[in-house]
Amino acid sequence: MTGLELAAWSFPVLLLLIFIRVPIGLAMLLCGLGGAWAIYGSYVPIFNQLKQVTYSTFSNYSLSVIPLFLLMGQFAALGGLSQALFKAAEAWIGHRKGGVAMAAVGACAGFGAICGSSLATAATMGQVALPELKRAGYAGGISTATLAAGGTLGILIPPSIMLVLMADQVSVSVGDLFMGALIPGLLLGVLYMVFIVVVGFVRPDLVPPRPADAEKLTVRQVGVAFLSTLPTFGLILVVLGSIFFGIATPTEASGLGAFGAMLLAAANRRLTWQVIRQVGIDTTITTCFIFAIFIGATVFAYVLRMIGGDELITEFFKGTGLGPTGLVMLVLGVVFVAGFFLDWFEIVLIILPLLAPVIKLSGIDMTWFLILVALMLQTSFLTPPVGFSLFYLKG
Repeated sequence: MTGLELAAWSFPVLLLLIFIRVPIGLAMLLCGLGGAWAIYGSYVPIFNQLKQVTYSTFSNYSLSVIPLFLLMGQFAALGGLSQALFKAAEAWIGHRKGGVAMAAVGACAGFGAICGSSLATAATMGQVALPELKRAGYAGGISTATLAAGGTLGILIPPSIMLVLMADQVSVSVGDLFMGALIPGLLLGVLYMVFIVVVGFVRPDLVPPRPADAEKLTVRQVGVAFLSTLPTFGLILVVLGSIFFGIATPTEASGLGAFGAMLLAAANRRLTWQVIRQVGIDTTITTCFIFAIFIGATVFAYVLRMIGGDELITEFFKGTGLGPTGLVMLVLGVVFVAGFFLDWFEIVLIILPLLAPVIKLSGIDMTWFLILVALMLQTSFLTPPVGFSLFYLKG
């Protein structure tokens, strides 16, 4: 079997391992080991590479933002910031038709800006907003769809863990990606709200009006709700502002954000020893999960390049004869289809580095392209059979 044939077979084998419930990081590592044996007839070269990959991954300064942003999100979730965001949004627009659902989307956008994770946003806001949506009479489908879609904003609105990994894989500035993703993320949240309004008029059985006994809040009550969110928005402004204006690196800003979220949790009287312990455990588990996938994906991608996988992909895209616009649309289509079966981790760590050289050769701005990919990857949280936001909300 030639190297190109091995490369062509590697992805079906990887998908098969994932479908039989082999952990994702282990599945990619096994594919990498199998490919190494096919090339060298021995595991020694790939084990030497694995040693180097493990050290370089865990000692990578730029990747230290991942546990720190996770820590920031955990303190925000357990410190009551998510509830404050939702209650404030509900006070502003909850009295309108579809207002509770729109408030949930707005709260998802706000929480995503202090969390950096779509799964954490969907899971946290699901616990906060889903009971309110049910109580207001929303249908189960529109309630869960609102939270699942709103939760995906956490992966696009900075700070975003996915954008950090994309920047690391393609060697672009994290700050540039954060700046480029801010407006598209907020615009997408607004479009979700517009969609809820449209559905409310087309299908009033899905989006009912507020209960008749619901009172419109006074200006003073709305003001109090707004004031309750100022610490949260202040934290977001400090973290993103320090990055955008070059005051701090993303790593320094993530540490500042984690410390600030801890102070806000303490100010809300939520910072108990039990909370600190739970925050530490959850952050450690998620960080280990991400880095295990990172190591497995790095080994798999290394072997894939050794057997000519990058050449196979490059020749395929060159053979299409498409211009820059057509090439971008084709790549986004590939990413969209891959999102049906793969998590964004595998797409960012394996597929994106293989496609990036083709994009660079076409003269396409890489930052702009990565934002388009990030928007497309949001759908991977919603599309079956592997829609992780749906799984989290089901749980």
